[in-house]
Parts: sequence; structure tokens; C-alpha cells
Amino acid sequence: MTSGPPTDPRAAAAGTATPPKRRGTELALLGFAVLITLVAQAIVDLTVTGSLTTELATFGLWFTALWTVAHLVVRRWAPYADPLLLPAVALLIGLGLSFIHRLDLAAQQAGSTVSREDAPVQLVWATLGLVLFVGVLLVLRDHRLLSRFAYTLALIGLVLLAIPALLPASLSEVNGAKIWIRVAGFSIQPGEFAKICLTVFFAAYLVDKRDVLALASRRVMGLELPRGRDLGPVLVAWGLSILVLVFERDLGSSLLLFGIFVVMLYVATERASWLVIGLGLFAGGALIAYQLFGHVQQRVDSWLDPFEYYDGSGFQVAQALFGLGTGGLFGAGLGGGRPDQVPVAKSDFIAAAVGEELGLFGLVAVIIVYLVLVERGLRTSLIVRDAFGKLLAAGLAFAIAWQVFVVLGGVTGLLPLTGLTTPFLAYGGSSLVANFVLVAVLVRISDAARRPAAPTGPPKPALGDAPTEVVQT
Repeated sequence: MTSGPPTDPRAAAAGTATPPKRRGTELALLGFAVLITLVAQAIVDLTVTGSLTTELATFGLWFTALWTVAHLVVRRWAPYADPLLLPAVALLIGLGLSFIHRLDLAAQQAGSTVSREDAPVQLVWATLGLVLFVGVLLVLRDHRLLSRFAYTLALIGLVLLAIPALLPASLSEVNGAKIWIRVAGFSIQPGEFAKICLTVFFAAYLVDKRDVLALASRRVMGLELPRGRDLGPVLVAWGLSILVLVFERDLGSSLLLFGIFVVMLYVATERASWLVIGLGLFAGGALIAYQLFGHVQQRVDSWLDPFEYYDGSGFQVAQALFGLGTGGLFGAGLGGGRPDQVPVAKSDFIAAAVGEELGLFGLVAVIIVYLVLVERGLRTSLIVRDAFGKLLAAGLAFAIAWQVFVVLGGVTGLLPLTGLTTPFLAYGGSSLVANFVLVAVLVRISDAARRPAAPTGPPKPALGDAPTEVVQT
């Protein structure tokens, strides 16, 4: 005998009023991510050294503890958050640690005196990132509070962008780009945190001004163009990106900031004309930069034909292409390739290492994990109830997507190299810690989006408890 749906209206209402929290799903997926990471680490050790080391047990306990703490914090302070955000981040960080460890072993076998063991350092950065993740969730109980400090965060973001440009090259320049603060052996890339501050400002500003920015002056070739007086914000964003390119010689941050603003402007106004204007300004700025700056010409030339500049600026891209070609469809296997032949493979070119040892299928699988992370951020943008949260979630999700696209485009030769790092996967403390903060904000917004709406009035009595009223006509 089977039971049908509940006949009690109160039970039915209770069943539909509270959506599932899905924390059990999150825990299971986190366990799966940890398992994949430990298996990858074990395969690397067995393939490269022929044995398992005691460090693997220490790493496994540390890595498991990190995500246990993260899960418990989300379960307690963001119980309705999207259950896929944290597992996707855990899997990407775990794979990144496995490949950094693999490159550490390659450097040891080659007898390198320059390279050090970066995997333990990256694990420490992940721990610091988790501390900030927990801090954001504890302090930021409502994402809408960020809109109150939008202009303050904009000022902080601009200061963070400007500091490396004002410092002498000895304290700020690495590989030709002035984007670092290096003091007493410690280095940080403030632009990684500036992108979050400026994204919050963009969201708050566009919520206030979107009605004005959505006005059209004339229709040209099917596009409703904005009024000339409303072009100010996009011109300011374009000017800021050009200044970053000029004074810091950082093509990646310039492209990232301008792209985020233009896409958020399109999301806010739903006018494709802003995308066209943004692309036009970007094309004009790229042409000007190519004509004026030698380092931009060098990157473009080595992008167009890396093998012609194989002994110079095209060496990295050429080696990355050789590695991807060696990997083929299924890869050489973890520990079976030579990804260490690519310079800075742990940071800028870690995608080439993934493609060489896991093949095209493995690289596509990693891209799918990024797509899941971005899709959940965009889904959060669609279902959250307030306009500020919609724009902020969309901007943060696009920031991840745009950064991954630009990095993979540079590694595969689709785009010129920009100097950006692959989020969560590549070695780099500033990037990892800043992206933990980014995910914490997304988790907070998704918790608000999936949380049941608070009742606006006194609860209605169930049908069986409602008083009988006699109406005379």
C-alpha cells in the first residue's frame, strides 16, 4: 500500500515553504574533491619517486581539515548557500597543489638550485585564504551592507592599484610588470584585492544609475545607442584601464577591470550597445598601446609567431604548445611528462602542465569545473532578490570566467600573454587569498538568494482552523 501526498494543508505548506539546505550534498562533494586530490598526489609520488612519502599523510590531514572547517562554517552561518560553490573551489585548489608538487619534484630531480618547494607554501596560503573566507562570512551577515561602503571600497581599490606604480621598480617590478609590493622577502599583488573592491563599487554605482544609463538617444543599425552625456562612466573605466597599462605595464589587470565593468553595465541596462562601445574602446586602446609601448609590441609579435621568437619572448608560448601537443587527447599521465620545460609553469602556465599530463580530456574537465563555479554564480545572480546582489554576483562570476578565458587564451596561443594567473589552480598567494574572499561573498549572496523569504505579515490560519463567517446580502 502506497501513501499519497499529505492531505493536511499545514503540512503541505510547511513542506513547500522551506527549501532543502543541501549541506549533505556539499559534504559528499567535498569528500570527493579531497579523495581526487589525495589520489593525484599519490600517483605523482609513485610515478616520480617510486614510493609514497610521509608528507602525503600530513598533507592529506591538513587538506581534509581545511575543507571540514569550511563546510562547518558554511553549515552554521550560511546554511542555504549553493552546495556546489565550495566543492568546485576545493577540487581546483587540490588539483593545483598536486601539479605544483609535481613540478617541485621535477625541479629536485633536475638539481635546480633556484626552485624551492612551493606546494607547502601554497597550502599555507590556502589556509590563510580560508581564514579570510571564515572572517567574511562571520562579519558580512548581509551582502547589501557592502553597498553602503561602495565609494570607500572604490578609493581603497584605486589606492591598491596605484601603489605599485608609485613604488620604485626594485620594490614593485617582476618580469617587466609593476604590479607587486615586495618588502623584506614578502611580496603581495594588491591588484587581486582591488578587483573585488572595484567590482563592489561597480555594482552599487550601476544600481543607482542604471535607469539613466539605459536611456537611448538614437537607433543605429539595430542598436539603441546611449546619450553622449552618459558615456562618462565607461570612458572613466577605459581611462583607468589605460593608466594601469601605461604605468604598471600590466595588460592582464587592464583587460580584466575594463571587461568586468562593461559586462556589468550590459547586465544592468540590458543594452547590447554598451558591449559594442566597450569593444570599440578596447580595440582603440589596444591599437594605441601597440603603437606606443614596446612591451606590448613584443607580446603581440611573439603571440602572432612564437616560433620566430623562440630564443626570446616566444619561448614560453612555444614550449607550452609543445607540451599541449605532447599530451594529446589523454595526456602523458601524472608524473609522466616534462611540464618543467615551460618557464613559470607553476603560475602563468600551469594550464599547459595540466594539458600535457592529463591531455585534452583532462584540461576540458578542469574547464568544466570552472564552468560549474561560474554557472552557480550566475544562477545566484538570477535568483537573488535585490538588484545590488544581482549585479555583484554577476560581476564576481564574470571576473572568474574572464580571467580563465584570458589565461587559457594566452597559453594556447589564442590571445597574447597577459600575466594573469589561473584562479585557484596556479601558484600565487595573493591570487589565492583574494579569490577566497571573492567566493565568500558569492557564498553569502547565494545564502540570501536561496533562503526562504521572511513573512511580511501575520501567518494565515490553515483552512481547517479558519473561522466561519456568514455574509448577508
